[in-house]
Amino acid sequence: MTSWSDHAIWWHVYPLGFTGAPLTAPPEGAPVRHRLRRLESWLDYAVNLGCSGLQLGPIFASETHGYDTVDHFRVDPRLGDDDDFDHLVAQARRRGLRLLLDGVFNHVGRGFPVFARALAEGPDSPAARWFRPGEGAGGFAVFEGHDHLVALNHAEPAVLDHVVRVMSHWLGRGASGWRLDAAYAVPRAFWREAVTRVRREHPDAWFVGEVIHGDYAAYVAEGGLDSVTQYELWKAVWSSLNDGNFFELAWALDRHDRLLEVFAPMTFVGNHDVTRLASRLADARHLGHALAVLMTVGGVPSVYYGDEQAFLGVKEERAGGDDAIRPAFPDGPGDLAPHGMPVYRLHQRLIGLRRRHPWLVRARTKAEHVANRALALRSEGPKGEVVTLLNIGDDDYRFPLDVSRLTVADGGPGDSWMNGPDADPALVPAHGWRVLVHRP
Repeated sequence: MTSWSDHAIWWHVYPLGFTGAPLTAPPEGAPVRHRLRRLESWLDYAVNLGCSGLQLGPIFASETHGYDTVDHFRVDPRLGDDDDFDHLVAQARRRGLRLLLDGVFNHVGRGFPVFARALAEGPDSPAARWFRPGEGAGGFAVFEGHDHLVALNHAEPAVLDHVVRVMSHWLGRGASGWRLDAAYAVPRAFWREAVTRVRREHPDAWFVGEVIHGDYAAYVAEGGLDSVTQYELWKAVWSSLNDGNFFELAWALDRHDRLLEVFAPMTFVGNHDVTRLASRLADARHLGHALAVLMTVGGVPSVYYGDEQAFLGVKEERAGGDDAIRPAFPDGPGDLAPHGMPVYRLHQRLIGLRRRHPWLVRARTKAEHVANRALALRSEGPKGEVVTLLNIGDDDYRFPLDVSRLTVADGGPGDSWMNGPDADPALVPAHGWRVLVHRP
C-alpha cells in the first residue's frame, strides 16, 4: 500500500449520473458535451467535507451506464474529452485531491471494436481470442447474464497488454489509482501480472478490486492488489442497526480485524451499486452510528456522493434500477436543499476526527462490550486509541468500561457530551453514540 493512501478519504462520484448525462451514448459524430467540467465547482465542497481524493465511476466511452466500455482510451463524449480530463486533474491537484478511476476490465460493451471484428472474422480469428466462448453475444460468454456485456478472455496475452496500456495511459495523465470493477470475476494471476507491469512505471499507484464475497485476503495477496471493497462490513453495519443485533457487527469486525493483518480494505456505507444508507436504515437516528463506525475502524473510507446530504434512493433489480441511486447533482453546492446540511456537518465532524487520527487506517478494533442494542468498540494503534460507544436502545445505556483516561471527541444525536466536562462519558443516551479518544 502506498504511503499517500494511508491518508486517503474518498468522495465517490458516478459522473454520468452526477452530471445529468443522457442514459445512452449519442450517435457517432454528435458534438462532445463537456459535462465533466461541472465537477470543478464541487471540488471545494469535497475538500470542505474533509476528503482527500475524488473517486470517479466510469468516464470512458460506453454505450449506456459506463460499464459497457467501447473505448478505454477516450473520455465518454457525454462527459467531455481529454482536455476536460486534464483540466479536472489540474483543478483537483490544486486542492490536494487525488483521482481514482474506475477500470472495467472484466467485460466490454458489444460495440467494442475488437468484438465487432471477432463477429465479422469468426471464432478462429485473432480478435475472437480476446473473448471467452459461450452461449451469449454471438457465441461468446457474457457477464452474469447481461447479453450486452461481453466477457474478456484473460488468458489471451493481447487482453493483458491492452489493460496494462490503458491503466498506464491514464496514470500518466494524472490519475493516482484504479478501482477494478468486477475484480472477483477475473483470475487473480491476471491482476498480479497487470499490476506488476503497471507499477514498473507508476510505483505509487493504488489498486483496489471490487470483491463482493469470498476470501478478501487471498484476492489481495494472490492478485497483487493494495485493497478490496469491504462488502461484508457494509452489510453488517446497516443490518445490525436495523435488527438490533450488534453481535453481527462485532462478528464482522473480528473478521475485519484479521484482514487488517494483510491490508487496509476500502470501507463504505454506500456506493453506486446499493440502496442508499438513509433509505436502508429503518431508523434515521442511526445514520450517525453507521458513520461513526466507518470513521473509527481500520480501512480506507469512501463516501458516496449524496450520502453526506442524507439522499434517499432504493436500488431495484430491473432495467434502470440504479437510476435512483445515481442522481444528478445541481450546478453547485449552493443549490442543494438546506435540509441535508446537518448530515453534511456530521460527516465533516467525523471525517475531521479521522483526519486528526490518520493512524486509524490500520487500527485494530475489538468489541469491548456487546449487547443486542449496545456496542463498545476499541480501536488501537501505536499513536492512539479511540473508543466508539453505540446505543440504539430506547433507554440511556451505561457502558461497563473504564473510560476515565479518554476524552469525548464527538457524539449524537442529543448527546450530553456537548454539555460540558461533568457529563459521564460512559453513559450514552437512548439512540445515541459517542466517540472518545486518547493519545499515548
